[in-house]
Amino acid sequence: MMFETVPTDVLGDLKHRHGEPQRYYHDWSHVEALCSHLEAAGARVRNREAVLYAILFHDAVYDPRAKDNERQSAALFRAADLPIDPATRKLAEAMILATEGHIMPDIAGDDGSDIAHFLDMDLGILGASEERFDIYEDQIRREYSHVPDEAFRKGRAAVLESFAGRERLYFSEWGRDRFEERARRNLARSLERLRA
Repeated sequence: MMFETVPTDVLGDLKHRHGEPQRYYHDWSHVEALCSHLEAAGARVRNREAVLYAILFHDAVYDPRAKDNERQSAALFRAADLPIDPATRKLAEAMILATEGHIMPDIAGDDGSDIAHFLDMDLGILGASEERFDIYEDQIRREYSHVPDEAFRKGRAAVLESFAGRERLYFSEWGRDRFEERARRNLARSLERLRA
């Protein structure tokens, strides 16, 4: 069981948070999808505990109207009473903060590799099947239902263009092999729709 080392009260709070009504994509199924990616990555991930806690906490605070969800999620993680060593805690927090913009921090070695794999897991949805990706796009639109259509199209296109313009979407070889090709196709399709 992947969550057996997570304190029951912490896990309960996280499940409650991920069940909030404003969430359509960033809910508990997103956590479960990333846990599946963690399993698939296997021994490529060295500090599995750090990645697990990053998965659990990176969207713990999620308000589509806010600009600081990642920092608020990191603060929630820092405040949590968890049975983990300081190095693991520091690494997991770095992973959570790295989801703001999905930019690799300047961290080398095994820790850098683990951050790369975690970020690739989080963007795995871009490389999903066409059907799943289209559901994801609809879920994101529902999370931003407070934004008028034209403003949403412009904002969403800007976000997707920032990813599409990268030389590489994924930071690890595992992520590139698993997601890159399909992600490029999905981004192109979505951008074509948004610009129409």
